[in-house]
Amino acid sequence: MTQDVQMEGTPMIAPSSTDHPLYDAICEACRTVHDPEIPVNIFDLGLIYTIEIADSGDVNVLMSLTAPGCPVAGEMPVWVQEAIEPVPGVQSVNVALVWEPQWGMDMMSDEARLELGFM
Repeated sequence: MTQDVQMEGTPMIAPSSTDHPLYDAICEACRTVHDPEIPVNIFDLGLIYTIEIADSGDVNVLMSLTAPGCPVAGEMPVWVQEAIEPVPGVQSVNVALVWEPQWGMDMMSDEARLELGFM
């Protein structure tokens, strides 16, 4: 007989700097970027996994795509970087694509689900 053991450890998605004063403005900047195939911004789609903001104003973003074969895979991180860079207080932006955890429709905001007709 085996027992299920819940392992404690780091979460699949690293936490964002939600208490940083720049966080809301950076989220709004991310909302200006859209996947060309889906009429919803990438933030509400749940593609932005982590926004880490240092006290210096350096921003690191971990994001994913709806699918690894996305035709704009090479361009999307640049679009996110260009959207965040003009935010007052931001010194530098680094955007990295990650594939774990794999993006799923359950990561979308309620607004995105509503807009796409899933609610």
